[in-house]
Amino acid sequence: MTTVSHRAAHWHRPLMVLVFAMAILAVVAAVGIVVDPRVLIGAPIWLKPFKFAVSFVLYGATLAWLLTLLPGRSRLATRMATLIVAVAVLENAWIVGQVVRGQPSHFNASTPLNTVLVATMGVLITVLFFAHLVIGIVVLIRRISDRVARTAVGWGLGLSLLGMSAAVPMVLPMQDPGIEGIGGAHSVGVPDGGAGLPLVGWSTTGGDLRIGHFVGLHALQALPLLAILLNRLRARLDEYTRARLVVVAGAAYGVLTVLLTWQALRGQPLLRPDTGTLAAVAALVVATGTVGGLVLARRRPELALAA
Repeated sequence: MTTVSHRAAHWHRPLMVLVFAMAILAVVAAVGIVVDPRVLIGAPIWLKPFKFAVSFVLYGATLAWLLTLLPGRSRLATRMATLIVAVAVLENAWIVGQVVRGQPSHFNASTPLNTVLVATMGVLITVLFFAHLVIGIVVLIRRISDRVARTAVGWGLGLSLLGMSAAVPMVLPMQDPGIEGIGGAHSVGVPDGGAGLPLVGWSTTGGDLRIGHFVGLHALQALPLLAILLNRLRARLDEYTRARLVVVAGAAYGVLTVLLTWQALRGQPLLRPDTGTLAAVAALVVATGTVGGLVLARRRPELALAA
């Protein structure tokens, strides 16, 4: 049997080059966090490049793996993946360049140059969004043979688009941090750069729109991973049951993404939910458990007996 590393060598080459480059950038940024004392808007100046690099390592590797599941080669999906690589390179070059300049990379309209850079990146991120959408459509049309994997990948691609959309409120007029030259903010109800959770920096005193954004984006890894785990139970659960469980998980994941964004928009810290948020989470847990239980109860009788 070929190893994963051997198979990975034949995955979409531009994506794998991106993964390798982002892994190097993550190491460089981690060193920068330690050795560079500069702080920008309350966080080590190299923290943003580190987080983006790690995110693109996960995204690039997952997307490259996903393309191998398609029945036959899709030129359109391959070209869209290459376009995503180009956008990722430009975005990370911009972020690192702003670090070198000692300037915020996001929401920065302090000078004409920064305004143009932010606007250009906004256009490129829109391009990435639609390239990702096209790949999702190709996946749905080409129909991956493994029903469970197809369901997980379809939901993962769709929910990651939802995660991208969760970032939109960050740049709406209501997100005025009151800082000259800065148009937009991650936090709600408190200034950006205040007390935050370790590493991720999510606000512990107010709402933070990055949470829903993060959770939604990583559905692309979470749901295929769930599919892999469920497929290990193929002796106990038939294919239709496993696929339905992925649908239940995907729906719950989407609701959770919206719920986290709703919590943030109300200026509420992740770890200090109010009664309304707790009630919504409880309802989600009960609904997910109930529907999941119904799916298991309707599995094929011969497999249920085998369990």
